[in-house]
Amino acid sequence: MKKKIVVLDADEHECQRICNLLEERHYPTIPMHSLSHLGESVERSDCIAVLLDIDSVPVDNRVIRELTLEHAGVRFLCASRDRFHPELKDAICYHIYACLNKPIDPEELFYWLRCIYEEENEAD
Repeated sequence: MKKKIVVLDADEHECQRICNLLEERHYPTIPMHSLSHLGESVERSDCIAVLLDIDSVPVDNRVIRELTLEHAGVRFLCASRDRFHPELKDAICYHIYACLNKPIDPEELFYWLRCIYEEENEAD
């Protein structure tokens, strides 16, 4: 069974839409709407990635750095309508696996997920 993907988006409708898209291609998901329980969900579940909507969930460099260091085996993908986030420069350079423009292009998302799963298989 594939490892799970956390979809973290404060917009419940958008979160469900992305989860449905992923599940159509047999990627198991965990929908979330706030950061408050992310850590325990990642630890409790067999997660490989977190897709984080940085437009709807407030994060900064420190939060992203702490999450990625605490969950070193999990890849963090960000999604945003904005192309530039100077306030997240360090996080994007050092801690984020990939940034996707919104609306999310399904083929781009699945490309990054294939890369993540391939890396995971090579590490085993």
